[in-house]
Amino acid sequence: MSGVDGVLNRIQELRGQLGLNPPATAPADATAAAGKSSFATALADATGGTTTSGNGPVSGNDVVTSAKKYLGTPYVFGSTDPDRGLDCSAFVQRSYADLGIQLPRLARQQAEAGRPVASLADAKPGDILAFDRPVDHVAIYLGNNKMIAAPKPGDHVKIESVYERPTHIRRVVDDVSAVAAQNAAAVVRPAGLSGTGSLSGVPYADLFVQAGQKYGVSPKLLAAVAKVESGYNPNAVSKVGAQGLMQLMPSTARGLGVRDSFDPEQAINGGAKLLAHNLREFKSLPLALAAYNAGGGAVHKYGGIPPFAETQAYVPKVRKALAALGG
Repeated sequence: MSGVDGVLNRIQELRGQLGLNPPATAPADATAAAGKSSFATALADATGGTTTSGNGPVSGNDVVTSAKKYLGTPYVFGSTDPDRGLDCSAFVQRSYADLGIQLPRLARQQAEAGRPVASLADAKPGDILAFDRPVDHVAIYLGNNKMIAAPKPGDHVKIESVYERPTHIRRVVDDVSAVAAQNAAAVVRPAGLSGTGSLSGVPYADLFVQAGQKYGVSPKLLAAVAKVESGYNPNAVSKVGAQGLMQLMPSTARGLGVRDSFDPEQAINGGAKLLAHNLREFKSLPLALAAYNAGGGAVHKYGGIPPFAETQAYVPKVRKALAALGG
């Protein structure tokens, strides 16, 4: 990276630290409506243009494939919109975000993500390479001393040799794999929940257990979502029109095959189906919950939990409710 580009990146970091690059926000009602848009749209948002590894954890090769989609994208300092262009750290962030993996925005922050790799000889495809002290450039390693990066102003995303020794090498996908495995064991598989004893005193406990077993989602998670969404009120209607125990928008309900959102059994089955989809897509409980509230497209757009006040509060609320149920 040129000295000028390093200075530009440093300016971007300082602007972020001073709060001059605030994330886009949306009114709470707007995020609630977005999160419960049609299920068909949610599926398109979740899968369109992304690379995943099926039901398994994300691999380094998935990261490489995701990054290569942006070959030829112009370098535009400060831009996170690939239709306009990307700078080096936005390119890395976007490549991971398309796989449902949240990374920080700045190069120096990405140089601390995941876990350290000792040397380039130990690096694997998908690892993040960071350069200089302080860090002013990042790239994604391809293997065989090659990397893909958005190099500098006037250039574009391209494959090039690793032209100097990286000051930091970070591996992120190992961490994601570990989280995915934990979520699969603790959230997706409802082993030992064949009865309702673990949900003793919870309204509609039998329905949560039945839906959980049908769609492979923890009944406790379903109960926690219902608690936060409606307080277990099957007749609840939000100010944006979400309905029933699981607060499904009418268009979402239709996409999920729910004819009557005020019917507890149909609502819980619809919510379970949507949560199961989100867990498979994002392989992360917090991101799956964020997608339930704000929509999968928003999670992909921001590379993690969207910066909406409602969603930022929603995820910990559900996790707290889940913990109260022993989940």
